[in-house]
Amino acid sequence: MTAWDCDVLVIGGGIVGLSTAYAITRAAPGTRVIVLEKEAGPARHQTGRNSGVIHSGIYYRPGSLKARFAVQGAAEMVKFCAEHDIPHEVTGKLIVATERAELPRLHALVQRGRENGIPVRELGPAQILEYEPHVRGLAAIHVGSTGVCDFKAVAARLARLAEDAGASVRYGSEVRAIGRRPSAVAVRTADGTVLRAGALVNCAGLHCDRIARLAGDDPGMRIVPFRGEYYELAPPRAPLVRGLVYPVPDPAFPFLGVHLTRGIEGEVHIGPNAVPALAREGYTWRTARPRELAETLAFPGPWRMAREHWRYGVGELRRSVSKRAFTAAVRRLLPVVTADDLVRAPAGVRAQAVLRDGTLVDDFLFAESQRVVHVLNAPSPAATASLPIGREVARRTLAALRS
Repeated sequence: MTAWDCDVLVIGGGIVGLSTAYAITRAAPGTRVIVLEKEAGPARHQTGRNSGVIHSGIYYRPGSLKARFAVQGAAEMVKFCAEHDIPHEVTGKLIVATERAELPRLHALVQRGRENGIPVRELGPAQILEYEPHVRGLAAIHVGSTGVCDFKAVAARLARLAEDAGASVRYGSEVRAIGRRPSAVAVRTADGTVLRAGALVNCAGLHCDRIARLAGDDPGMRIVPFRGEYYELAPPRAPLVRGLVYPVPDPAFPFLGVHLTRGIEGEVHIGPNAVPALAREGYTWRTARPRELAETLAFPGPWRMAREHWRYGVGELRRSVSKRAFTAAVRRLLPVVTADDLVRAPAGVRAQAVLRDGTLVDDFLFAESQRVVHVLNAPSPAATASLPIGREVARRTLAALRS
């Protein structure tokens, strides 16, 4: 017998960490897995603070991890929700061009969707009205495989399935220190508990770069937290939107723009915009953590990113502080809406990896070192792709365990 407390320690109880634990127990039954989550329950951050969209994979570069895992993950997520009675619906969505300058990008998305194996239908203005009577645009594409679900419920079910297979999920267990030897990895949590394992998985999301450094690895990136601010349509106005409606995105950015999402309970989320957060978990402007902000600003990447994309950032900031500006962005797609129709909704924070040269990482990013696997960039569509991501991380982890 080894002196390990378990075979694999997983840091992070969001949907990716829990999917990884579940995948390990399925791929290698009997493997002892412990998940450490600093919050009192699962999915308290990125997983539980988004619009619940099951993404089709249409936006992502053919052959990329995002493209492959999102297309595969969308189908698997619908099946998983159906098998486990988790609320979900395959609604389809429209991607709508409202200006002539957007038409070439819309046509490029049609081609990208077909390359990724996603069925798309091109629409003219009259056909848009058949799907969404109150939406206006010059042209659109309909993506039938997009849907919505309750990702918090998915994460909770993954936790139960992993536990049923013998894993342990420990909440309120914040990792404060990591030590490594050739034969083991050890962590110390905030309450002083020390756990030793044969392999460690870093699925810490908003804190993944900090955990990588605790493990003695240089991740070569920093997480720059972007707060996504949402409104909802006031309930009497919710029937204005039947499904999901998106603008044509700017390919220079990983953000999809202000869009309309009818959720599983009939509510219509509008957003998000994307503004720099003043803390890793900065869900409002009032939440600021100077030490975290200083760590981010000490890395050259965010400064270089800001110099290159400041005009885009100014527009996002304006929509953050001005409801009128936010409403104007919504009215491009839904002209009948007014500022009085919009009600503030809870915000989320995107854990966006930025490289030293200021590049925003546009694909899922994994890194490995001795007995450690790091998940360093897994924002949207990671929830959609969580089942195949979990299997990929499990494969890498089990290989590390055998090394």
